[in-house]
Amino acid sequence: MATPFSSTTSLRSVFQPKQIPPPKALLSIRDYNAGLNCVKCGSTTTHLSSWKSASNYIRIRRHALMLPTQPFQSGNLSKYRRGVIRAATIEEIEAEKALIEKDVRARMEKTIDTVRSSFNSIRTGRANPAMLDKIEVEYYGSPVGLKSIAQISTPDASSLLIQPYDKSSLKSIEKAIVNSNLGMTPNNDGEVIRLTLPQLTSERRKELSKVVAKQAEEGKVAVRNIRRDALKAYDKLEKEKKLSEDNVKDLSSDLQKLTDDYMKKIDVIYKQKEKELLKV
Repeated sequence: MATPFSSTTSLRSVFQPKQIPPPKALLSIRDYNAGLNCVKCGSTTTHLSSWKSASNYIRIRRHALMLPTQPFQSGNLSKYRRGVIRAATIEEIEAEKALIEKDVRARMEKTIDTVRSSFNSIRTGRANPAMLDKIEVEYYGSPVGLKSIAQISTPDASSLLIQPYDKSSLKSIEKAIVNSNLGMTPNNDGEVIRLTLPQLTSERRKELSKVVAKQAEEGKVAVRNIRRDALKAYDKLEKEKKLSEDNVKDLSSDLQKLTDDYMKKIDVIYKQKEKELLKV
């Protein structure tokens, strides 16, 4: 049975819905000059960025704050400008990621070039001017590359011809070749230097094959070090709240695939060089 209206009962209290108190603000400004404080935990603005990793500006709105009701004074605008916290934009984050990826690729490509150059300097059964790439000559008191002061050609499959631009450097070139441990004796006729490649013995081929294997492993170590540096760069972005943990995992996975690709490239050129060395 319905309860009868009392004379003291207000119609407004019956038909007007119960008012729900407004939600409690997450942030408040305790002191206009002190920054922001969390009502719940009391933390300051120094920890605001740790609540959420933003990729744009974090803008503090009036309905979420207990802002003063008095009008803004022109001289006090600096107090309220603290309500906008600058975070990295998506464009800035993408630019940093692209820069890291570009650096990784460039350094890995350079590593491949270095390994290939080292392989070329090891002689096989056929004459190749690249065998003299690492020869440095003392020229007017400074070490310079042989190719920068002489022209090198291959008259036939088993000999090299070195023609210096300055004939006074012949003695220095001859000395540098003898000290290079290439296993070739230079023939200096006062005009040019001729090098004849002796036949490689089976024992010598095996020794050179070990040298090539060591150089290949050094190249792989260099690639791994490049990967390590990139991972450190990604971790730094994560600590700065510019990348999430999932972002870093995805980027690390892509980086590992790239590293594996360059490892395979080193294996390919190593096997090719080893085949040349062991071919009689």
